[in-house]
This record gives sequence, C-alpha cells and structure tokens, in this order.
Amino acid sequence: MGEFLYSLNTSTIRPTPLLEKIRIAGAAGYQALEPWNEEISAFLQEGGSLADLRSALRDAGLKVVSMIALRGWIDAEGEAYEQVLEDCRRRMDQAASLESPFIVASPPRGPADLERAARRYADLMRLGRQIGVRPAMEFLGFAEGIKSLAAARAIAEGSGDPEATIVADTFHLMRGGGSMDDLLTISGDRLAIFHINDLPAAPPILEQTDADRVMLGEGIADLPRVIANLRTIGYRGPLSLELFNRDLWEQDPLEVARRGLERLKALVEATD
Repeated sequence: MGEFLYSLNTSTIRPTPLLEKIRIAGAAGYQALEPWNEEISAFLQEGGSLADLRSALRDAGLKVVSMIALRGWIDAEGEAYEQVLEDCRRRMDQAASLESPFIVASPPRGPADLERAARRYADLMRLGRQIGVRPAMEFLGFAEGIKSLAAARAIAEGSGDPEATIVADTFHLMRGGGSMDDLLTISGDRLAIFHINDLPAAPPILEQTDADRVMLGEGIADLPRVIANLRTIGYRGPLSLELFNRDLWEQDPLEVARRGLERLKALVEATD
C-alpha cells in the first residue's frame, strides 16, 4: 500500500445513488470512501440498512475513512444544545456502524467564539470516545469566524484533548485567505483527513463557492506543494477527492471517479 490512502468523497458524484457510489468507487480503484450522514439517513429511510452498506463496502474493497458531518454544535444553547448533541450521537453511531475512525465537526458559517468552540469541541470528543469515533475539527474558508487552519488548530488545542484532530482542504485553505504552507504549522498526526481539489482562475478566490471547485490539474492551486507539505509534516492518511462541481455531476460518474483517481495518483507520483 502507498504512503497515502486514496479516497472518494461522495459529493464528487453526488446525484448517484449511495450503493452505486460504493460500487463505482471500488470499480474505479479507490481504497476508501467518505460519505455524508444525510445520504446514509436517506438510504435508511428508503428501506436500506447499515448492514447493506457494510456488505457493499466489503464487496467493493473499501473502508470508510471519515463521515460528514456534525453540525450546529457551537451555537445551540440549553435544550436546543441537548437536541444537537443527540443528533451528533446519531451521526456518530452511523459512523461507528461503518467502522469510520473519524467524523467531521463542521463549524457555523457566521461568527464564532473560539474559546466557546473549544469547550464544545471537547464535549464532542468526550461523546465520540464513548461511541468509538473521533470528531475532527473543520474550518470553512467562506465562514466569518472559523475560516482558517489557525482557527481550527486553536479550537483543537483549546479543547485540551490529546486526540483532537483537524480536517484540512485545498479549497478552504485558499478561500480563507491562507496558503498551502499553512499545513506546515501542524504535525501530521493532528490531521485526520485531507480534502483535495483544485480552484479555478475565476471568479476571484475570495468570491468562490464550493460549486466552483474543479478537477485536479484544471485550476490554479499549487497541488504539488500540498503533497510536499503533507510529506514534510509526516501525514500519511487519506487524500479524499472532494468536489461539488455541477458539470461533473452531469457526467458519467464512473468516468469522473476514474479521472479523479488517475490525476490524484499522477500528482502524488510526480511529487515523489
């Protein structure tokens, strides 16, 4: 097995049914999958089971490396916070049922108090420890508050939990006004998963949305530097291809998945 684990984030082929996504990821040659709680819940509501998903993953030769996502956990108060924690427990239970080691803890898009966020993240870590899943702190480049790796690191470190980790993403690093060298401020064992993608030349980076992300090699991101920096910090975890490109959603999902993996492997090998 290579130094990185090649993963397909299911958002890359979002319109495809979940079981078909699993089959496609396996057929394309990925080693891992990163699904979303919402699509799993929809699959269960339509009569599917977690056992069905486990069987499909096994048949495809895939492991789940992370699940997306825990939401609303920073801002809620009182009874609403208890309800949010119950929803987080349900989402973590789904992750644990598919043997995912991590689940993404997503921040709000508005302002956020980092000290409060650190306390709340500590709550998530305690809950996750009971269930057997580690919440990983995410930053969103288009958020008002938690928009940088530095902010996510402050929350993870402020939690005081020795197993706190971060999710990083090519798009969010650049969209938040940072650079690929921000990765050099953390150690590889603090990075749960890396979401890889490319950014177009237009619109301006600070105006881009998730839907603007493009296939690897078709944008302006310094992706070789990403791989080099991940190696420098000792990261050897999943590289998860995460796109939300509507043009790609209209294409053959197997072809999109294969193209993504080919480019990801070529990137890693060329940067060796």
